[in-house]
Amino acid sequence: MVKTQPLSTTHIVSQGEGNIVSDMDGEKVMLSIQNGRYYNLGEIGGVIWDQIKTPTSIDQLVNSLLTQYEVDQSGCEEQVTSFIKLLNDEGLIKVEEATT
Repeated sequence: MVKTQPLSTTHIVSQGEGNIVSDMDGEKVMLSIQNGRYYNLGEIGGVIWDQIKTPTSIDQLVNSLLTQYEVDQSGCEEQVTSFIKLLNDEGLIKVEEATT
């Protein structure tokens, strides 16, 4: 798991285990069994959560969001990377180096 180095768009992310996720009025909410905390992922965070059900690169997430929403690529990369970093810092996801 990547914790100490900065994230790049080539990192592969996937959902961590031990989280209960539910839809509430178009937004995803999550309970982490491991740390006993609730999280509101929001609408787009919920879209990202659904997409990382299978291991996905941050680059793939950005490209998918660019097709779904009107947003510029650099802003999208920045926001997605920031969101993934927060999920990683909370231990909610797995982040791995891309294998070549």
